Amino acid sequence: MSLWHLRTAGMFVAMTGILVALGSVIGYAFDRMWTGLYIMLGISILVSFASYFFSKSMALSANKVRIVTREEEPRLYGIVERLAMKANLPMPEVGISEVNMPNAFATGRNPKNAAVVATRPILSLLSDEELEGVLAHELSHVKNRDILVMSTASALASIVSFISRMAVWSAVLSDNRNPYGLVIAIVADLTLPFAAMLVQLGISRNREFLADESGAKLTGKPMALARALQALETGCSSRTNKYDNPSGANMWITNPYGKKKGIGLATLFRTHPSTEERVERLMKLDEKLNGVRHFY
Repeated sequence: MSLWHLRTAGMFVAMTGILVALGSVIGYAFDRMWTGLYIMLGISILVSFASYFFSKSMALSANKVRIVTREEEPRLYGIVERLAMKANLPMPEVGISEVNMPNAFATGRNPKNAAVVATRPILSLLSDEELEGVLAHELSHVKNRDILVMSTASALASIVSFISRMAVWSAVLSDNRNPYGLVIAIVADLTLPFAAMLVQLGISRNREFLADESGAKLTGKPMALARALQALETGCSSRTNKYDNPSGANMWITNPYGKKKGIGLATLFRTHPSTEERVERLMKLDEKLNGVRHFY
């Protein structure tokens, strides 16, 4: 198991701890701690199943994706097909998104149910080698089952936020005699959703690093992906970019809102690692794979 997999596992343990804490708060506030724990366990299972079965259709619909054939998009389809064979993956569906920015994403609950999507602008922006690097990154998400990982993490974070807010209103309207119930519910509402969001974003950044590494190893050309990431960040920073779905930002290969400044604690709120850090890691990988010396 790689370092990236261990980190993700640790983050899901943290998310589980947050859910258990929220269940305990609900139970204590209403003098039924075990009931609260059982409720959160049941909700977590239901959310995980919903994410498993519906994440693909929701992602395709939200981003105006049309599934295409080899005849319609020979360049895009051909690159995906070659990479899928090289990665020993089933051929995924190939889609074109009409979102007006250069970007790409993958979706689907498992390799047999996957789709790889590119926007129109990315096809005109990148060279074949750079586009191959991007699509190898997305196929690595498929192989690593990152789509399932991220959709589950996102759903669980949303559930924590919703239930904690409902707990406050329930405590306000309840005739429960526990004098600390409302106070505990308010404290939980102020802290647990925030903690769940940080865990979710941490998982997202972690899986991007893993897909960068896996995709670059698949093509053997880490610097092609590095150049693509820099070009995509510049393209997404353009004033013509009208992307308006913040909740879906983490699914794209690069931040759809372009370059985001931030240091220290501000980096904890990013959906993606900084492009500078990703490029630096790819340079180091290029040195390891190809013996090319980079200065950074």
